[in-house]
Amino acid sequence: QVQLVESGGGLVQAGGSLRLSCHASGRTFSISSIGWFRHAPGKERQFVAAINWGDGSTLYADYVEGRLTISGDNDKNTVYLQMDSLKPEDTAVYYCACRIAYGLVKNNYDYRYWGQGTQVTVSS
Repeated sequence: QVQLVESGGGLVQAGGSLRLSCHASGRTFSISSIGWFRHAPGKERQFVAAINWGDGSTLYADYVEGRLTISGDNDKNTVYLQMDSLKPEDTAVYYCACRIAYGLVKNNYDYRYWGQGTQVTVSS
């Protein structure tokens, strides 16, 4: 199994920045990619970005518009989500998840292990 722990969420004003972290432990050698998702009240869980654990290639949701950047540090078994120019509509619980099978994908059903989430609140 793989355990994922998110951190870095909080309350920030519109236009501000946050950096989320996702630390992986356990059978990390089995990880193919790690993705970030978000879940806002009354909405479906939404894909944000994903990164290939081996070569660092990335995939973003169309709405990201360059404001969010995913990166990884394999030595620390950690993936980051840098969020800039935050908007109130970015308010959500942010989850990281890992995929064992090969390939970067957006569908949350293709990710096997999930963290508990970290709350991000953007005030206007």
